[in-house]
Amino acid sequence: MPGMDTPAPENPVPAALRDLPAVDYLLKQPAIVNLSADHPRSEVLHAVRAVLEERRAALRAGQPVSIDLPSLALAIRQHLYERSRPRLRKVINATGVVLHTNLGRAPLAEEAIDAIVETAGRYCNLELDLVTGQRGSRHDHLRDLLRELCGTADAVVVNNNAAATFLALSTLAAGREVVISRGQLVEIGGSYRLPEIMAAANCRMVEVGTTNRTRIGDYERAVNESTSVLLRVHTSNYRIQGFTESASLAELVALARRNNLVVVDDLGSGLLTDDVPWPTDEGSPPAAVGGPQTWDEPGVRASVADGADLTLFSGDKLLGGPQAGIVVGRADLIAALRRNPLARALRPDKLTLAGLEATLRIYRDPEAITRRIPVYRMLARTPTVLEAAARELAGAITAAAPEAEVSARPDVSEAGGGALPTRPFPTWVVVVRLAKLPAATLAAELRQRDVPIICRVHDEALLFDVRTLEPDEAQQIPGALAEVVLENRGE
Repeated sequence: MPGMDTPAPENPVPAALRDLPAVDYLLKQPAIVNLSADHPRSEVLHAVRAVLEERRAALRAGQPVSIDLPSLALAIRQHLYERSRPRLRKVINATGVVLHTNLGRAPLAEEAIDAIVETAGRYCNLELDLVTGQRGSRHDHLRDLLRELCGTADAVVVNNNAAATFLALSTLAAGREVVISRGQLVEIGGSYRLPEIMAAANCRMVEVGTTNRTRIGDYERAVNESTSVLLRVHTSNYRIQGFTESASLAELVALARRNNLVVVDDLGSGLLTDDVPWPTDEGSPPAAVGGPQTWDEPGVRASVADGADLTLFSGDKLLGGPQAGIVVGRADLIAALRRNPLARALRPDKLTLAGLEATLRIYRDPEAITRRIPVYRMLARTPTVLEAAARELAGAITAAAPEAEVSARPDVSEAGGGALPTRPFPTWVVVVRLAKLPAATLAAELRQRDVPIICRVHDEALLFDVRTLEPDEAQQIPGALAEVVLENRGE
């Protein structure tokens, strides 16, 4: 009647919440029961509860969601699938960055993979001396091989090169001074800053020279009774060019000998030798874009030959092996590093040692390096080979996704991983554009595939650099793109 209060309409959210089925009810439905054939009951129960809670939260927030049995069953199945997928997964690297830090840096040689599998699946003599039957040391397994390959007296391996730097400084310079050029105070990915490593190792850092010019006289004036180490750090992820000058390693060694000091040469990126054969179309080293035909990286063997007391480098960059930090040099200093209690905290596991040993053995045959170590195989791919691969991939993408605008063109790749920063390598890329699908969206959807595909995005296009693609990986890209197109059409 006029003038009487009209009752407020029933709130639809509580009604929808009441319509959500109970956990026990869902567990008895055939679509859910069938999931138990592939998943433990505890996982199915977890998924049912999680999906129901997601629906409750959405309903309370006023969001439109489906609560019928088919949609719930589909969501539960998807939840189970997501929980069963490993977080650390294989991806297809179509970026052209060979040592991509975010993608795990160096892919391993087949020999290294086989060695890791063999060691992982069985017991091994990690710390057993097979001759005496007594306890041995894991540090002995790579000692002779590293001596041979690096031309040095002794060696020790830790879990990465930052750990090698920390262990060396903590052992040799704790409470004392370390002299370093101001232009070598590097920062690398993951917020690693050399001054902070020195502080953590309880060293007193003494900066000498200027950012672009540091002479041997600058080091000499800084040396006093508190000095312990002259540290040279290779700026592996950048270069200072132009009006520059730096003291040579030979000059640092001579100064150290006169003052009873230790020279530590931190090379970082791990180029064992600069005479690695590198075939090209012309049968000579590749001409880097805008630069001479050189590696532009110091080699480990050269550092040892020039007299560094300790030389530090990575196992997972230009060496092409698993993540590790390698220290080679004077036997008495290596022995001191091994005695440091930190050595146990920083030691590598059996899988790292197995993979690294297998990788190092390949270096006994220099002519096999570019065939058997993936990093060098990728870097050595010639423009002719890359162009053929790019044109083949472009044709396959055009056939699979006719609506896409596809082309192949020359470009440049990077070594990555804080190595060879001034040496881009001539490559070929496949450029893909879709008029109704932004490149960033397309790239995001490719990253969500069962085998994620990682590429470059530039100028509203996807760029697939074939330098880092193996043939079986390239074959997966056209189908993945076609699926993304269909999904975005709603088909």
